Amino acid sequence: MKPVDPRLLKYAGAARGFLAASASIGIVQTAVTIAFAWLLTDAVTGAIAGRDVSGSLLWLLLAALLRGLLIAASDAAGTRAAAKTGMQLRAALVAAVGRLGPGWLAQRNQAALAVTAGHGLEALDAYFARYIPQLVLTVIATPVLVAVMWWQDWPSGLTAVITLPLIPLFLILIGMATRTVQARQWQTLQRLAARFADTVQGLSTLRLFGRDRRAADRIEVTADEYRRETMKVLRFSFLSGFAMELLASIAVALIAVSVGFRLLSGDLTLEVGLFVLLLAPEAFLPIRQVGVQFHAAAEGVAATEDVFEVLDAERTRGDASRMSDGITDVGRIAAEPSDIRETARQVSPGGVLVVEGLRVRELPPVSFTAEPGTVTLIEGPSGSGKSSLLAALRGASDFEGTATYAGLDVRRLAPSQWLAWAGQSPGLLRGTVAENVALGDDDPDAARVRAALDAACAEGIDLGLVLGVQGAGLSGGQAQRVAVARALYREAVGRGGVLVLDEPSSALDPATEERLWRSLRERADAGATVLLVSHRRSARGIADRVVAVGVSA
Repeated sequence: MKPVDPRLLKYAGAARGFLAASASIGIVQTAVTIAFAWLLTDAVTGAIAGRDVSGSLLWLLLAALLRGLLIAASDAAGTRAAAKTGMQLRAALVAAVGRLGPGWLAQRNQAALAVTAGHGLEALDAYFARYIPQLVLTVIATPVLVAVMWWQDWPSGLTAVITLPLIPLFLILIGMATRTVQARQWQTLQRLAARFADTVQGLSTLRLFGRDRRAADRIEVTADEYRRETMKVLRFSFLSGFAMELLASIAVALIAVSVGFRLLSGDLTLEVGLFVLLLAPEAFLPIRQVGVQFHAAAEGVAATEDVFEVLDAERTRGDASRMSDGITDVGRIAAEPSDIRETARQVSPGGVLVVEGLRVRELPPVSFTAEPGTVTLIEGPSGSGKSSLLAALRGASDFEGTATYAGLDVRRLAPSQWLAWAGQSPGLLRGTVAENVALGDDDPDAARVRAALDAACAEGIDLGLVLGVQGAGLSGGQAQRVAVARALYREAVGRGGVLVLDEPSSALDPATEERLWRSLRERADAGATVLLVSHRRSARGIADRVVAVGVSA
């Protein structure tokens, strides 16, 4: 684990500001530490000599108060920086996932990403509030204090210079072992989250097949594994703390013994000896704290590494996309991020969808043209790639070949710019039926919402009906019709140039299906571009063009 990952400074502006603030506080803390040691030395030696030390004691009290305020300021700045950095990284992660698209997301452990964005980034508090301040203080205070010790008493400074490197050496060795167990702990936590999410989502199926208890037992096993990994991390943490304290104590003891013998022999004054003895623990303290806080910060750092992996993937894909467009000027690349270029354009409805040689994975290539005022029917046997074709068009799957809408590559367009989509899964959300139909519209038109439901053969569904999670409260056929209504509404308000429906009648009876086909035909006759996937032979009656997708070329 790098002490400070450069990518953290690149992706989170709050981290850069906090490092500067920590450096400033560290400089003042170092000066206050030296002043505190000198004032305490003066007060002790003055009291022994019988001098009035009230002034020194007053300044000593002020130095102690200032030191406490600096520590509190460092903690407060660290907490604020952790919160801001977490927000910035979380926003960057969500934006990057959105730009990478559903196809990339479908290949990832989504529960693990949720854990990273939630619990993982919340663990940055220890990293910012305790680890980074001690790391910065080590870089600033330790060399300065050792230099002051050398200036006052070079044998003590030499002892510190010889013994100090042993602490980071042991810290590195223990840290390498800790990194391994910490990575296993983090991976186990992500696996636990994924298993829990899968179990909850499929609980009804598991209960139906009598496997709910077995799934719960597997979660319990994974949770117990996470407990064991956590205990291993704690053991390494305690070992690291013990090693740091032991080495620092031995080093300070060597300095103290040397100072003691030279005080007895008269080779060193009490004032210098006491001053050096007060500085010695302070010189070792920051690096000892780095070792202690290293383990507390490890979980947050592991989470940031997962975030950086996603952000780097998005940046790499964006750079490759810009290079493929012939943009080679570095200044333009920096000023023209991948999510701004085509997505900033307004894609007017009424464009033509042209697909040429589109191939998803090893499926046969597909070519067709869908124009306004037509219904293009995609048909073929199960497994022939009908849904994969639509997944490619809406950015949920990578593909070879070309697909353009209004002359623009669909890979450079956000699906929300040109698609009005209804898939095989309704994808309804918690809220009213009206809110689901007008999803994505900040100013919904109630009349058009009602008209869309009527066109989708959902006349009897109340607009104000409140749905539960995943559309709970509707039957399968009703949920499917609401999803179709959502696509019809989006096309009607001009937010989707192509109306794409994937098996919209699979849960409908023949009479309702026939009414739905008539609605789609009417929508096409009014100028809409309809792209329909259906295995029903009745769909041919409204199609202007039939594209047969086969399992072989």
